[in-house]
Amino acid sequence: MKKRFWVGLALASLMAVTAACGGNTGKTNSENEGQASGNDTAAEKTYKIAISQIVEHPSLDATREGFLKALEDAGLKVDVDYNNAQGDPNNFKAIAEKIASGDSELALGIATATSAALVEEVTDRPVLFAAVTDPLAEKLVPQLEAPGGNVTGASDTNPDAIVQLMDFIAKELPDVKKVGIVINEGEPNAVVMSKIAEEALSKHGIELIKAPVVNSSDVQQAAQSLVGRVDAVYITLDNTVVEGVDSIIDVVNENDIPFFSADRDTVEKGAFATVGFKYYDHGYEVGQMAVEILKDGKNPGEMDVRTPEKLDFILNLKAAEEQGVTVTDAMKAYVKDPDNNIIE
Repeated sequence: MKKRFWVGLALASLMAVTAACGGNTGKTNSENEGQASGNDTAAEKTYKIAISQIVEHPSLDATREGFLKALEDAGLKVDVDYNNAQGDPNNFKAIAEKIASGDSELALGIATATSAALVEEVTDRPVLFAAVTDPLAEKLVPQLEAPGGNVTGASDTNPDAIVQLMDFIAKELPDVKKVGIVINEGEPNAVVMSKIAEEALSKHGIELIKAPVVNSSDVQQAAQSLVGRVDAVYITLDNTVVEGVDSIIDVVNENDIPFFSADRDTVEKGAFATVGFKYYDHGYEVGQMAVEILKDGKNPGEMDVRTPEKLDFILNLKAAEEQGVTVTDAMKAYVKDPDNNIIE
């Protein structure tokens, strides 16, 4: 549940430490690559950072990797205490309490629930959040501009992205009258985004049909329950659902149902379309905020909460074929950067 690693140590030193620990540090390749990149010219200080991540899946992992890369690029040496809550609510508070009693100089929460637990428990040092849908509704901060206190970060949601995607469905797939959503309504971020989608679809006379889940093992059955009842499927930035998204892809492909998601990583995996951004870039932006706090001495309470601005349509043409969607030139015209955002 915990991984420790040092970014910026020389390769020989890293190998020596690994050998001393029995040869298995549990680090990812990308994290080890960052550690071996050689920031020997960086300041001698090693900063201690604690991370609480709700679960491992591509978007959240990319957020963490981008965050760490920003620190590396800034020449900071960091000792990272990485904690994966494995999607278990019982772990959120326990991890936050452990971090609060530790000696980290900055804490990062990845996803809403783990960030909320950190904000509640860690009050004596900077706390950043990432991959959070609505930091105001969850009371992570009282306001987005200069929030005050010790907390700031970046939201991963721009409501306009959801509206744009629902408008796309209505205009380009006129036969769609009902959209199914697999959702864990215990995740506040999923509830917020589903409401935005429902309101946007209702303006086009399209109904949103919910298939609720409690954990990722429920996802396949929920997806199957939508077959024959809906004309398309959509999922939000729902950590429980994204963890089991492979089973949704299997169901929609088998039944020729267009599948839309709220994140790029799911489109790369097999959804047809989204309006979004790269989570690696999202994490990198939060990492740059950490650099400003640790290296430049900025007060997190004076740093505005950031939201995604570089939005684009992302289409997966292979997924479209699997799901019975004929991709037209009009659909492709929505994409501003086709070289990067039309996936063949």
